[in-house]
Amino acid sequence: MLGIASFLGFTILVAVIAYLATRKTDENSSDGYFLGGRSLTAGVIAGSLLLTNLSTEQLVGLNGSAYRDGLSVMAWETLAAIAMVVTAVFLLPKYLKSGLTTIPQFLSDRFDVATKTITSGLFLTGYVVVLLPVILYSGGLAIRDMFDVATLLNVSKDIALVICIWGIGIIGSFYAVFGGLKAVAVSDSINAIGLMIGGILIPVFGLMAIGDGSVFEGLDTLISANPERFDSTGESYQEVPFHTIFTGMMLVQLFYWGTNQQIIQRALGAKSLAEGQKGLLLASFLKILGPLILVLPGMIAYYYFEGKIDMNSAYPELVRAVLPAPLVGFFAAVLFGAILSSFNSVLNSSVTLFGIDIYKQHINQDANEKTVVKYGKIFGICLALAAMLIAPLIANAGSIFDYLQKINGIYNIPILTIIAVGFLTKRVPAIAAKVAIFLGSGLYIISQFIIGPKMIENALNAAKLSGVTDETALRIIEADAYPHFLDVMAVLFILNALTMLIIGYFKPRKVAYVQKYTDQVSIVPYKYVKQIGLIVCAIVILIYISFAK
Repeated sequence: MLGIASFLGFTILVAVIAYLATRKTDENSSDGYFLGGRSLTAGVIAGSLLLTNLSTEQLVGLNGSAYRDGLSVMAWETLAAIAMVVTAVFLLPKYLKSGLTTIPQFLSDRFDVATKTITSGLFLTGYVVVLLPVILYSGGLAIRDMFDVATLLNVSKDIALVICIWGIGIIGSFYAVFGGLKAVAVSDSINAIGLMIGGILIPVFGLMAIGDGSVFEGLDTLISANPERFDSTGESYQEVPFHTIFTGMMLVQLFYWGTNQQIIQRALGAKSLAEGQKGLLLASFLKILGPLILVLPGMIAYYYFEGKIDMNSAYPELVRAVLPAPLVGFFAAVLFGAILSSFNSVLNSSVTLFGIDIYKQHINQDANEKTVVKYGKIFGICLALAAMLIAPLIANAGSIFDYLQKINGIYNIPILTIIAVGFLTKRVPAIAAKVAIFLGSGLYIISQFIIGPKMIENALNAAKLSGVTDETALRIIEADAYPHFLDVMAVLFILNALTMLIIGYFKPRKVAYVQKYTDQVSIVPYKYVKQIGLIVCAIVILIYISFAK
């Protein structure tokens, strides 16, 4: 009961603070509702960026990967810092100069309305079919098991899961649909503090558990027992082979932190370019510490449980094993905040894309801002209901983390390609962008969901017929059977870009594109943005060198 009381208390506290912080914001205007009145400061932006990114699929999934592969999976966290620096220095100034509310708005200016609509549709499809249901499912699963909701309510586990999913969905919808971006961002910032505290407690207590009460002795024991697992350079058969850092990994990071509406919308709501850049840089510094929360616990769990449990159970099992009982309720509240943050952030971005890029553009071009916001909210409610209905079906999709990564590849590289080529060229036409979107998505689907699985299946079947049963040996055979999906993404990025440039060479647009500047916010850059950005990049490189075996 103490755990449930602390859980409810923390959640209600966040809601009250978010309400007080947003009650004076004009939610009837597009800027007020979708971008928090373009009033977000560096601290709020940084906190919102981190909490939008962190949720149960990362806490459970990435720690599970670390349980299996060790330190090399930290690339998902540390390289994000470099992507944020690139966004702060090169992309955000262009976004804010144009006064963008959504990324597809740039594509409308650079190419045409059809390109913008196709891109918005891709974003929305990914959010509705994959991201929102996955967040609800993984979050509902964590809350159900942490509080043993099935026993508490005397219902089956399946019914308890549905109850948790709908609870998260309804509460998240109130934040995102009725509060707008500022309510989302403020609640994110508060939850970020709790997640940092709660997230650090897990490895601290974990190290104490294996170090006879001493964190440093625990760390020494962990390193001494399996020194090979503290290698920053992944093997070819592991989740993040070292070479992929230089192929598709940075492309995925640049898409996620620089062009993904769900993420970059926080920086688009900055009160000035300087505040937006400071927010991104602050988040990049904190992201470097991400492995302490998202990688180290998985490595501790490997030692603690002697590698004998399922990788996806590593994190929750470690939490239950090492966290003192009085802190379980607080951590559950923090975890709920992370789940809620990811859900309401994606939902708010979906409402923004629909309201600005679809309703205003194609359904009612004469609609005033109040009407756009109204129908955006209606769409958000429908979207949330659809996600809550779909989420329980994710149980049949296998590995949540792999499912999410593979599906996202359908649209992230094509969209990154057309944005990059759009910024770097002046005469590549709209038809080139459309070709790149459909070519990139189509080839990725064929590669990863038709050809790749068949080749891997044949290789594994042949190996098993030959008597191979060792897990590592089978993973090596699987890795050799077909290129890594990050390598496929890199090849497709180059192919898409070359296709656009060739079309642009033979059929250039008649008038060169010129970016139009607006005066919605100050675009004076933060004077130390490049210096601090270089420091962040240097720290990341130094970490890799220090742990390279």
